[in-house]
Amino acid sequence: MKTRFILLGPPGSGKGTQAERLTAQYGMPQISTGEIFRYNIANDTELGKKVKEYVSSGGLVPDELVVDLVLDRLMQDDAKGGWLLDGFPRTIPQADSFAEHLTETGSAIDRVLYITVPRDVLIKRISGRQVCEVCGKTYNIHSFPTKAAGVCDVCSGTVKARADDTEETARNRIDVYEEQTKPLVDYYRTKGLLTEFDGTEPVDETYAKIEAIINS
Repeated sequence: MKTRFILLGPPGSGKGTQAERLTAQYGMPQISTGEIFRYNIANDTELGKKVKEYVSSGGLVPDELVVDLVLDRLMQDDAKGGWLLDGFPRTIPQADSFAEHLTETGSAIDRVLYITVPRDVLIKRISGRQVCEVCGKTYNIHSFPTKAAGVCDVCSGTVKARADDTEETARNRIDVYEEQTKPLVDYYRTKGLLTEFDGTEPVDETYAKIEAIINS
């Protein structure tokens, strides 16, 4: 079964947790533009050289180049059976260009999974987040604390809040999301591709609902 999905949701919505479970369950890669940028820059690819020019100068990577990078990533063997796009597209122009390219190759998006969470809950989640410095496991002092304070349950590494996970930065990140990315919700809803999930429900319940959509 091919699975070609886009995962949408504001920072702190829990989409990273759901993406981790989906990729493990269905064997599809979780693909983000950040991962693609880092890979191409590190490997000095032709596309990576172009990205580096913009990143080094502090400029935004043009939509068309972002789309080209994503399409190039989807050509790799691990994505041939399906993929989960996380954080792409970010804008309507990216979504339009991506859809056109998929149509040209006889492919299509199966579903857009949108996780919603109220703004005040998002701020609380983000400002309460902690990350293991060794293995990267994410915790939250409000909803998913470590068993022992400051110690990772998985590897016993040191767990602490990231410097950028403050209430102020949380508000800024949500503002950017609502301005740039939230319009995609209406875009995909009008195309009949969007399914909405309540991200305040228990993780297992949300995942079960997502899984039901994928298997339907």
